[in-house]
Amino acid sequence: MNNVDNISIKTLLFFISVFNAQSFSVVARKEGVSASKVSRIIKQLEDSLGQQLFYRNTRAVIPTEAGRVFMSYAHAMTESINAAQKELQDRTLEPGGLLRINAPVFFGQRHIAPWIPALSHRYPKLQIDLTLTDDFVDPHHYATDVIFRIGTLNDSTFHARIFGEQTYHLAAAPEYINKHDKLQTPSDLAHHKCLVYKGSSGPNRWFFKKNDENWTPFAAPALLMSNNAESLLVSALKGMGIVLFPDWLIGDHLKSGKLVKLLPNYEAAIKTTPQHVAAIYPNTRHISLNVRTLIDYFAEVYGEPLYWQVN
Repeated sequence: MNNVDNISIKTLLFFISVFNAQSFSVVARKEGVSASKVSRIIKQLEDSLGQQLFYRNTRAVIPTEAGRVFMSYAHAMTESINAAQKELQDRTLEPGGLLRINAPVFFGQRHIAPWIPALSHRYPKLQIDLTLTDDFVDPHHYATDVIFRIGTLNDSTFHARIFGEQTYHLAAAPEYINKHDKLQTPSDLAHHKCLVYKGSSGPNRWFFKKNDENWTPFAAPALLMSNNAESLLVSALKGMGIVLFPDWLIGDHLKSGKLVKLLPNYEAAIKTTPQHVAAIYPNTRHISLNVRTLIDYFAEVYGEPLYWQVN
């Protein structure tokens, strides 16, 4: 009866070394033991498995078909052990060295940069490189460790930590609301002044829906269009018109009353697919301590629900 319970990690490592070197003597010199000991270890492994793993001759040690099959399992087992050892070791270490972060400009200014000093104070050995850009960043080609992204996640080659979903609000300053007719339905926007963000693909489309209805686009007559969200926000705060912006951008103004939510019975958006606030990072077997630390830190900071959300 075979006894695989006695197979040790050290035995697996000897097997992998012999498989790669195709020589007992080469492995023996590398490990500082006799060739006969290496041969004996492999023979004991074969006895435990009940399979011949190598053909032996005077020139080389050649893997059998069983040896090739077992190699894939031996490699997977040792990789798992190495990953476990590294993760356990990381838990005793302190994050440090260069950590490269990329994020959208306005989101980064409001919800990443203000929290960096506390992160640095907690982990003083970290050196942080923060790049803010609204250009599309290809994680496969851009040298970065973590990318904060807002949108629909569909890249399966990367891991993602979703912090929450982005929610849009139609809003205006009390000054504007007091001077103009009340909005009853999205179609009433035709008689109002709108401040519209214009990206590289053109002005944002404004969508609305009620309950389980389908999203419906409505024309937003633009008194002002801009590719700069801050300019539109400043104009809205001064009573110039209506904006449709995400919660993370105007949540604090809605809470303070500087902006008032319009059409509260409707959901609003600029895209009909869910838009997530997430951190993405390379799909590796073992996440680096720095990356894990950063993502866990911002998950703690943002909270659940996200601290900028409004009802």
